[in-house]
Formats: sequence, C-alpha cells, structure tokens
Amino acid sequence: MSRALFAAVAVLPLMLAAGSAVAQSHEGHAGHRSQAAPARPSQARPRPAAKPRAVAPRSSAPAAAADLHAGHDMSGTQTAPATTPAVDPHADHNMAPAQADPHAGHAMNAAPVAVVDPHAGHNMSGTSAVQTPAADPHTGHDMSTMADAPNTPTSVDAVGGRMVEMPPPVAARAAPSHAADLLFDPAVMAASRKQLLVENGDVRTTAVMIDALEAGFGDGEKSYSWNAQGWTGGDINRFWWKTEGEGAFDGKLHDAEVQALYSRAVAPFWDLQAGVRQDFRPDGDDTTHLTVGVQGVAPYWFEVNAAAFLSTDGDLTARAEAEYDQRITQKWILQPAIEIALSASDLPEQEIGAGLTSVSAGLRLRYEIRKELAPYVGVEWKRSLGDTADYVRARDADPEAVSFVVGVKAWF
Repeated sequence: MSRALFAAVAVLPLMLAAGSAVAQSHEGHAGHRSQAAPARPSQARPRPAAKPRAVAPRSSAPAAAADLHAGHDMSGTQTAPATTPAVDPHADHNMAPAQADPHAGHAMNAAPVAVVDPHAGHNMSGTSAVQTPAADPHTGHDMSTMADAPNTPTSVDAVGGRMVEMPPPVAARAAPSHAADLLFDPAVMAASRKQLLVENGDVRTTAVMIDALEAGFGDGEKSYSWNAQGWTGGDINRFWWKTEGEGAFDGKLHDAEVQALYSRAVAPFWDLQAGVRQDFRPDGDDTTHLTVGVQGVAPYWFEVNAAAFLSTDGDLTARAEAEYDQRITQKWILQPAIEIALSASDLPEQEIGAGLTSVSAGLRLRYEIRKELAPYVGVEWKRSLGDTADYVRARDADPEAVSFVVGVKAWF
C-alpha cells in the first residue's frame, strides 16, 4: 500500500504537465480555426478572375507574405469538395517576379543623352589640340611658271617654259685644270692621275674597218677600189694604219698607197696623227711621203679626215674628206661623202696640177645585216680641176666621170 501510494505521488506531477501541454495544443488549433474557417459547400462560390490592374511596380516593393500555414498539419481540417476549385489565397495580388526592375516606373522614352563635351563653350582656337588643316605656305603665290620637268633648256624657254641654266661663272674657268691641285700637291696628283690612267684608261684594243670595198661601172670601164683602216692601242696612244687604191678589172692597177701613223688623242673624238705614206704606181716611180693629219668626229657627227703629205722630192700635197651617216631606219643608212685634193706645185709625172686638183662626191645606201656587215649601192661622181684636168684631156680621157658602185662595208 505504501509502495503504491508512493508511485502515485511520483507520477502525478508528470500527468499534470502532460495535460497542460495537450490543452495548449488544442487552444492553438482552435485559434487557427477561428482565423481561417473552412469554406462551406453551400456558400462557396467561384469568384471571377480579377482584372489585373496596371500598377507600376515599385523598386522598394515588400517581399511576398509568408504562408501562415507553413509547417502545420492541415490533414484534419475540413476542405471543400474536389469539384469546387479552392479559393486562390493570392487572388488580386500582384504576382510580378520577386526581382523588381530597378527602372520600373521611370520614363524611358527619351533618346539617350549625348555625352557632354567637356570643352563645350570654351574658346579652343589657340590650342594645338584642335584639328585644323595646316595653312598652305604657297597660298597667294603665282606657281604658273613652276614646272616639274628637269631644268633643261628647250626651244620654248622664253615664256612659260623651263628655267634656263646659266653658264658657269668666269671664275670657275680661271682655276687650274684639276681642282684637286688646289688642295693637294700638284706633283702627287699628277702621279695619281697617271696611275689611274694606267689602271682604267690604258685599255688595249684592235680594230679593222673596211670603209669601202666596191666595184664601179661607168663609161664602158669596169673598175674596183678599196678604202680601209685600223688601229691597235689604247684610248690615248695608238698605232694607226690606212690603205686605199683603185684599178681596172682587166688587171691594171692604177695606184695604191699605205700609211703607217702614230695617233694620239688631243681632244674628245679627235686624234692627231703623224707617220709615213708609201705610194705604189705601176706606170711611175714609187713615192714616200711624210704625213701629218687629224682625224675625228666634228659637231653633228660628221666624220672628218684631213692630212698633208710632204714627199721625199719636196712635193707638198693635201687631201681632206668628210662623210655623214643619215639613218633612215635602224637598218637602212644613207651616207653622203665628199673629198677634195690639193697640190702646192705642178707634178707632171703624176698628172697633177697646182691648186685644187680634184673633187669627188658620192652617195651610198647601205643595209646593215649586222652592225659589222653592210652591203651598199650608190653613185660616185669625180671631176678633175685646173691643170690636172688638162693632163687628163691630154691623154684623151674625160676629166669628169660618173659611175654606179656596188660594195660592202665591214668592221671587226
């Protein structure tokens, strides 16, 4: 009995605590029922969907309300039949996304505002940052007389043409022939020029030129003739040889000569020549002459050869000839030529009179198969003058003759 009483007294406080907890639990559910009573089937009517109101969202809208029944056991509550739709607890609520647009409610119709120029309203004319085109330094100048062509004189230099080059001042020609002599010892510079000439200018060359190797037809006589020359040596000093002659096709040689000359360049394109000349005559005595002459290219490309001859008998004669190459095409060339002969005295044994003894002129048209070989055709006119013509008439010959010539010109 005492043990049972003791157990009852011990369990009583526990039972009182449990009863108090159960009472609080029921009171809580009763409170919830009073706040959210279940809808009755007879009175529950579906509400029409509320029209959405255009409410501009606010950037500071409160967060969505938390569900009051979250975490509660609602299985014992009375619910509406399945056929009746449950009332949406969020009806008439704005269900926009929780993340509100930061620009909601702002007027966005205006065009983007241009970036304000930090220098707007400032006077920038004196600063270097303003990109203004550079002023033309020649603005206002008369440039009509300026030309892009080289500064070369032409036939229209007077007005509106190129600028005329002025000749060098007189003082420029008063200096020594070699300007380096003003700065260095002239003797040293002379030795240097001589060495330079040996190394670069003293080139040995050899050439043979057959100016004419031809046959002539005229006055019933057929003749042949030749004229050739050549050299060997450098640009300044050369050994020069020349030969010419004529004869008849019947085998009779009229005359022939050979010259051996020392030639020295005394100016651009001009050589001074001296040596000996030997004549060969089947009908007379052979004659030897001392020869002095000049040979070169005159202005306008006239080839000139002139020489004086002093024989061992003291007879002085001279001869001069000139010719010119007129190009018609790259292959066809027309060559006029003229030659005159003079004598200081009468030479009866050679049928030569004093003065201007003879003149001859020719015109030859050649075709260059190669630069080194060119056949030609032409015409030759000869006339004896003065006492020489009298010697010709004395042997019943005509002092004037015209012949047609065919020949070849070559060099190698």
